[in-house]
Amino acid sequence: MAIASINPATGVTEKTFEAHDAAEVERRIALADAATTAMRTTTFEQRGQWMNAAADLLEADVDEIARIMTVEMGKPLAQARAEALKCAKGMRFYAEHAAEFLAAEPLDNPASVNASSAYSVYQPLGAVLAVMPWNYPLWQVVRFAAPALMAGNSGLLKHASNVPQSAMYLDALFTRAGFPEGAFSTLLIGSKEVAAVLQDPRVKAVTLTGSEPAGREVAANAGSQIKKAVLELGGSDPFIVMPSADIDKAVDVAVTARTQNNGQSCIAGKRFIVHADVYEQFAALFAEKLSALVVGDPMDAATQVGPLATESGRDELAELVDDAVKHGATILAGGSAPDGPGWFYNPTLIADLHEGMRLVMEEAFGPVASLYRVESREQAVEIANQTTFGLSSAVWTTDAVDEEFFIDALDAGAVFINGMTISYPELPFGGIKASGYGRELAAAGIREFCNLKTVWKG
Repeated sequence: MAIASINPATGVTEKTFEAHDAAEVERRIALADAATTAMRTTTFEQRGQWMNAAADLLEADVDEIARIMTVEMGKPLAQARAEALKCAKGMRFYAEHAAEFLAAEPLDNPASVNASSAYSVYQPLGAVLAVMPWNYPLWQVVRFAAPALMAGNSGLLKHASNVPQSAMYLDALFTRAGFPEGAFSTLLIGSKEVAAVLQDPRVKAVTLTGSEPAGREVAANAGSQIKKAVLELGGSDPFIVMPSADIDKAVDVAVTARTQNNGQSCIAGKRFIVHADVYEQFAALFAEKLSALVVGDPMDAATQVGPLATESGRDELAELVDDAVKHGATILAGGSAPDGPGWFYNPTLIADLHEGMRLVMEEAFGPVASLYRVESREQAVEIANQTTFGLSSAVWTTDAVDEEFFIDALDAGAVFINGMTISYPELPFGGIKASGYGRELAAAGIREFCNLKTVWKG
């Protein structure tokens, strides 16, 4: 795939980039390796000053970088601005809490291990390779970069090839803020070059957000070298609605959950599993509100759903819908791409799904909502857990017994009750099964790329 910004609203190539050659890749890895030595000698206070400075720069640049994100991957401009500001918040969160999260942990009773004192300390691993996707061009990166840099690591970013302007903005941001040269830099390389970078002994670990096949390949590479890996892969999150739910509110949130970022989010609600007692009410209102959304130019303030980021992504989504319809599914809203240029797909609600349809088991990465009718909470869990994914989930109920049942029974990295899944800096984020392993964000996220070293003193 060429390294280029192609406007998904028009199909026009906006800007192209030359890939880094082997010499430039080597130079950047060497700088990252050298930066780890420099970073280990700095204090949390110093890193925090740099991180806050990076947040200040990002806020000052918000309009410029939001426009770049919208041009590169098509999200509505207001959502792009919100993403940039969320990144600044995440940076400040780790600037404030890194020292607390990585503080030494003393053993309360060292005599129990025949020591005068015993404790554990967190130390940085070194250079970490981040392989990141295009759907959140800044946030996916910053939620790795902020904790990694605050822990004293350096970062090497291999970003998706269709968001090179976003990648190069990040390449300069942390150096502009005062971090040592090489503490964070971008590698403009193709996916085929990732393996060689990960195999470099100066690269100590890897984090990847992306598809399941990409995750399997990177995990196998890292595992063969006994290198730490964190994987956040696909999701087909259930959004369960029980009879006691506030249906009007549940539908409003369902529309946002399925269509924000043009439906291209791993943690979006994708499978809407609704109890029979409220199914007809929910389905009718959901279809009505999806059909009323404004699809169009993401630079237009009135637009609620823009284009998919790539033509192939739009085509793959259409194939999933067409396959389901061919096998008996019912379209309640949307179900087609609008006429005209760009890689748009109308917000879609599809029902009467059953085994044998690809959409039942595969992730729909776009504004397509799958609707299921169930007779009990047990049946809801059976459908929710039937896919290979286990990223997050949402449950709508005001019944405390239902809440505890779903919290315990759902195979997912998170359960959100009466809300939609959101990644917060304050909460651990990650999945199970084919959705990956390891955690980002909160204290768990900053500790992933640290050596937890035990210290014993006699």
